[in-house]
Amino acid sequence: MDIRNIFFKFRSYTPIPIALAIIYNSQPILPFNVSGILLIAVGEVIRINAVRYAGGATRTRNVGAPSLCTSGPYSYTRNPLYWGNIIIYAGVAFLGGGQWMWHLVTIIIIFFLVQYYFIISLEEEILKLKFGEEYESYIENVPKLLPKLTPWDSGNKIEPQNLYKTLKIEKRTLQNILLILILILFKTQIISLFNFL
Repeated sequence: MDIRNIFFKFRSYTPIPIALAIIYNSQPILPFNVSGILLIAVGEVIRINAVRYAGGATRTRNVGAPSLCTSGPYSYTRNPLYWGNIIIYAGVAFLGGGQWMWHLVTIIIIFFLVQYYFIISLEEEILKLKFGEEYESYIENVPKLLPKLTPWDSGNKIEPQNLYKTLKIEKRTLQNILLILILILFKTQIISLFNFL
């Protein structure tokens, strides 16, 4: 089996060990808490904006897309969801703080860049086959990950979904972020409770 398919299929689960390491090593302190929450908010705003344009196709277990989205955040970067994920996880590491925070931020960046290298390679191969010259033109005008400063006007004018529908699609991500935040911020109280029982 192609390793790229494994990374794609399990992309929601592969960061779990990193999240557990952040929670285990967390020692939240105020300046980093604020920075972490701001990074998480920025990352999630990027994700929500991307999902508004791409819709539920972002939650699929199959590589590909029903249509090529080059509007909204997709006119700045071909992979805004992945960019948002990296920022969210870096924010979680900052929120967790602790002596290993900078090590964990480095691990997060390296891990996601490696994972997304494989996933993006697979996605681009499939999208080139499906959309041909249209996708080739997109690749030539919009960067893979780091966003450009001005949007590419492809003529593709996809209207974003309403926010309520988008939040329903993004519900699982928001729940996971909330769970991790609770575990980090209330780790001491949760351990005390289990020791009491």
